[in-house]
Amino acid sequence: MSAGTEQPLGQPTAQETGQPSGPLNGIRVVEVAAWAFVPSSAAVLSDWGADVIKIEPTGFGDPIRGLQAAGGAPKGAPQTNFMVEVANRGKRSVALDLATPGGREALLTLVATADVFMTSFLPATRKKLGIDVDDIRAVNPTIVYARGSGWGVRGDEATAGGFDSAAYTGRGGVANAVTLPGRHPAPQRPAFGDIMSGLTLAGGIAAALVGRARTGRGEVVDVSLLGTAVWHLAPDIAAGALYEGFERPSYAVGEYPNPVSGAYRTADERYLTLALIDSQRHWPDFCRRLGRADLIDDPRFADMAARKENRVACCEQLAAAFASRTLAEWSSALDGFEGVWAPNANPDEVRHDPQVVANGYVQQVELADGPFTNVTSPVQFGENPARLRPAPQHGADTDEVLLASGYDMDRLLAMKIAGEVL
Repeated sequence: MSAGTEQPLGQPTAQETGQPSGPLNGIRVVEVAAWAFVPSSAAVLSDWGADVIKIEPTGFGDPIRGLQAAGGAPKGAPQTNFMVEVANRGKRSVALDLATPGGREALLTLVATADVFMTSFLPATRKKLGIDVDDIRAVNPTIVYARGSGWGVRGDEATAGGFDSAAYTGRGGVANAVTLPGRHPAPQRPAFGDIMSGLTLAGGIAAALVGRARTGRGEVVDVSLLGTAVWHLAPDIAAGALYEGFERPSYAVGEYPNPVSGAYRTADERYLTLALIDSQRHWPDFCRRLGRADLIDDPRFADMAARKENRVACCEQLAAAFASRTLAEWSSALDGFEGVWAPNANPDEVRHDPQVVANGYVQQVELADGPFTNVTSPVQFGENPARLRPAPQHGADTDEVLLASGYDMDRLLAMKIAGEVL
């Protein structure tokens, strides 16, 4: 809400907008953004109860709506645009031409009753459209202004565009960190850095709202794809700086310093990951479940120091054992084991995982063309997952939102004829 405890004038209640309950109930967010980074952040805020109004261009809307037509779906598959649903669920869409006086006036009318303004537009575009910090604060001095960028807001490249495959996975060091030496980097998964950066931005906005409730002052919140990647690699970067100039140990696959903390291939070409950090405690039971009780007292592997010293031989023994049975067989053999381990699951297995289902991490949402499986944001409040809702159709809520904001139908029709709204 606005500074203090009063709900902003003209702002609808959660019941009026159909918003689910959550800690951000009563918070209105205006989003002027495209693609997945900042929109996914606004989707998280919607999960948390905020009323998110997505401003889209009148022509084709957010360009992410065109991804499905660009070859994103297999032939004959449902045509639901999964990226639109992931990054825009639970919002209301208002289509405005911000380059026109009427479109910009309508935006500022919505901004005047909002708590948060979010944008991914570059500085030159923000200036051209009149949506920079000073422009927005001129009509709402205490609003939280949130910006998502590729490279940060300072430095020579602050005005350059950036997608996550380049700014997060590439230059941010993530691809290098997860690629084995001499191997070609694996292709980035869809919106990999966008989704994580969006969650980071949502947390920053929530903190800014707490700060505003205490001080009455709205913050400018900045998150970049590059900055999120740097944060995710914090241990590597900190260690690199600390040990610069020293020869650092490097362990290849099959040479794990702790042989029971690593990934092993099974007979059916699957993998499972062991994470037996306290390896001495789990070693005897692990060896029995492995069918290699003879390894328990083998002097080469009898304790953690010996296993590290003889790590290549130990990894070879474990690799040979795991290669003798399927992942399903190992899942049965390790059932009830106190040590931490897990199969390396694919996305289909993840969505059917009993723990994922039990915790509501995936949900079915009813769309116009049938049920759709979506993923909840990971933070839960009140011991329940967020209730997900569909993403809006392009401009579906323009009339409802503007009429509720003081426009009458005659004015709205005139704006439609002029191309200022959809």
